[in-house]
Formats: sequence, structure tokens, C-alpha cells
Amino acid sequence: MTDDRWLPPRAPATEPTAVPEGVPSDDRPRREGLLGKLAAPFAALIAFLSKIKVVLLALAKVKFLATAGSMLVSIVAYASLWGWKFGVGFVLLLLVHEYGHVIQLRREGVKDASAPIFIPFMGALIWSKSLGGDAAAEARVGLAGPVLGSIGAALCVVVYALTGEEFWRALAFTGFFLNLFNLLPVGFLDGARAAAALSPWVWLLGVFGMVVLVLTVPNPIIILIAVLAIWETYRRFKQFRSGDPAVKTYYSIAKRDRILIGATYLVLIVALVIAMDATHLERSL
Repeated sequence: MTDDRWLPPRAPATEPTAVPEGVPSDDRPRREGLLGKLAAPFAALIAFLSKIKVVLLALAKVKFLATAGSMLVSIVAYASLWGWKFGVGFVLLLLVHEYGHVIQLRREGVKDASAPIFIPFMGALIWSKSLGGDAAAEARVGLAGPVLGSIGAALCVVVYALTGEEFWRALAFTGFFLNLFNLLPVGFLDGARAAAALSPWVWLLGVFGMVVLVLTVPNPIIILIAVLAIWETYRRFKQFRSGDPAVKTYYSIAKRDRILIGATYLVLIVALVIAMDATHLERSL
């Protein structure tokens, strides 16, 4: 169906039409017919695109649709490599991890946290104007993702114990690895959020670890994450060293908070390493 408002106006049948000088009169109907054939589909396309634009703008305002759409794209991407079952399971583990951040942000009084958005082969993310009032709040938000994500992976172990299907064991291992990787204290990863409450100098240890990872596993995705993470670490470390009073206040937190966050961070790392060892499967060719 076409929208008549987008069609070119038609000249009355009685209106004389001038023929350009030097063009034979018998060519005029042929050229007008050609232009008409080109104009009608073009006008219809413009009408269609204008309606699609309205629909897309409406969808962008619905958080659920943005999350569901990006989830579907990621599932298709992962399924193309490892199958639908794994694609669905892995994306759901990412979803649980991200909602750990969302829940903690709301507990910290930050109400503008977005719904999770998924990026194929890069994971998922949320964004908000703030991560809390100080570095301790930022650390709690950062650690909430791996904590809830690890619980989600542990549930896969329970299913494996009940069913004996090694798929669930492999999925659990992947979930534990995902959360452990996020605890690297570098850039925008969750470990960097925790390190902010311990000491921003720990970020330098995270940079070293990321470089070692790139040299050990020279994967294009890992390299891209490393570049972005190291740049973010540089930016934040420069800000930390600026001497700005507001920045100093942000990182000046209670000793009790530092101890609790540090203990949670270390215990989580140890637990995930043990969990990965327990669920590891030898690859069969």
C-alpha cells in the first residue's frame, strides 16, 4: 500500500505541456512514462522509510525490546559457532551477570541504570550516569555482577549433578571463566571497580596481566578488549593522579569498606579458580 501524499502531483489532462526545444515531440510520452515509472517506486520507498523510522524510534524507548533484540542477535552469533543450546545458555549467564550490576546500582540509589545490552563476542553492558557516591559503592556495583553470575554458573553444576549431561558442566565452566576474566583489575572490567576501592595502583597490575593474556592468547577479541581496557585505565589513573579534591574525596573511603571489599574480591577469585578446576573438561577431537 502506498501513501498518496508522497506521490508526485499529476498535471490535468487539459493542461498543455511544453516540449523542450530540440527534442522531437514523439519522445515526450516515452520520457514521461519512464520518469513516472521511476518516481512512483521512489515515492513509495520514502513513505515506507518514514513509517519505519517512527517504529524504530518507538522501539528504542522500550528497554525490554532493546535487551531482547540484542540478546537474540548474540544468541544467533554464538549459536553459529557452538550451537543453539550453548548460545542460549551463555547469553542467559551474561544476563544474570549484568543484572547483578543493575540490582546493586538500585541498592546504591542509582535509578537510571539501563537494561543490559548485548554485543556479540564482546559480552554485554549496562550504563548509568553514576556508579554510586564513592569508590566503595563503585566496587560493590562491580563485584555484584561476578557474585550473581557465579551463582548462575553454580546452578548449572546443580543441573549437571541431577542430569549427568556434560553440556551443563561445560556451560558452568564457561560461566566461571567469564566471571573470573571480569575480575581482572583493568579498564572497564569489574575487577577495576573493586581495585578502585583497594588502591588505584592495583590497576597497573591489571595492565600487566592483560598484556600477558594478549601474548599468551593472541585472539582478535582479546586484543580489542585489551586496547580499550588499557586506554580506560590510563584515563582513570591520570584522573586519580591529578590532585583534584573531588577525586581524592571519591577514593577516600572507610578502612572497614576496604577490608570487606578486598576480602570479597580475593575470596571470589579463589572460589572461581577452584570451580573452574572442578568443572574443566578435556577437549575431545
